[in-house]
Amino acid sequence: MRVTRSVDNVQFLPFLTTDVNNLSWLSYGVLKGDGTLIVVNAVGAVLQTLYILVYLHYCPRKQTLLLQTATLLGVLLMGCGYFWLMVPDPASRLQQLGLFCSVFTISMYFSPLTDLANVIKTQSTQRLSYSLTIATLLTSASWTLYGFRLRDPYITVPNLPGIFTSVIRLWLFWKYPQEKDKQHYRLLQT
Repeated sequence: MRVTRSVDNVQFLPFLTTDVNNLSWLSYGVLKGDGTLIVVNAVGAVLQTLYILVYLHYCPRKQTLLLQTATLLGVLLMGCGYFWLMVPDPASRLQQLGLFCSVFTISMYFSPLTDLANVIKTQSTQRLSYSLTIATLLTSASWTLYGFRLRDPYITVPNLPGIFTSVIRLWLFWKYPQEKDKQHYRLLQT
């Protein structure tokens, strides 16, 4: 975004859902007393917030994005208020918050697939990020293994779609190589 001074090839929804996801898991980590969840998601929330601010800086149509951001933050605040004020039993709170976090994690992993139909229709992966796909695969696999280690289904289960969606995107990169890659392949064939 900074190099091109444009957000044309970058989706906003993954940044937003990932930020809400980090903030939700941060709450879960605090409630559970899990230092790994706390540190990783605190750093993630700060980074995602910075990405959102950079995106908003370069985006010409800010109103819709600000509305989406405010809506999701409102949902997050209502959810936090509910869990901390309306669910007095810590075990029930942990269980319900885990379910809440799981839903956001799944939405985070599925949000980049909103352009999937366009990728197939145009036969172009120009709007997908290869490095983000690899990062998502490694991150979701790591969290899945961490969840298995802790025997925590709220960490394990929602990260499985991250592996699945990453494999789908990798397949799309293989099936529809980006233009610069096609040119490179043509040079290799000559």
